[in-house]
Amino acid sequence: MSAARWMMVAALLIGLDQLSKLIIVNSYALGQQSVLTSWFNVVRVHNTGAAFSFLSDAGGWQRWFFVGLGVLAVAVLAFLMIRHAGQVLFSLAATLIISGAIGNTIDRLSYGYVVDFIDWHYAGWHWPAFNFADSFIMVGAGLFILDEIRRVRRG
Repeated sequence: MSAARWMMVAALLIGLDQLSKLIIVNSYALGQQSVLTSWFNVVRVHNTGAAFSFLSDAGGWQRWFFVGLGVLAVAVLAFLMIRHAGQVLFSLAATLIISGAIGNTIDRLSYGYVVDFIDWHYAGWHWPAFNFADSFIMVGAGLFILDEIRRVRRG
């Protein structure tokens, strides 16, 4: 698949992420939740930090730091994906991370925080709320690791 097609996939994923967040912002007040199952809720949370709310109380500078980090990550990954567009697993991983980085960067620029809403829990234990963009980043990182393991084994 060409880099242009990978970018079209990224655009679709970004659209899915932004649509899901728009639905949450328009349907839920901050902190409001819907209990869907004994292990899954939808809850509107604002994260001014990074993963697991890292640096969320840093005073505001982190917004621009994470915007810059997102832009840098997208630029580097897009460059690498263009160079290696024929490597399916690598390109899929890059596409997922690019999609997630752009989705969360749009939030930071638009709102000043990232909108999270997926809440997994079990027996009183809650995984920190997250969104589709976060999921894309985590799956993409896992695929990068898998791709590297496969590359080394072939090597």
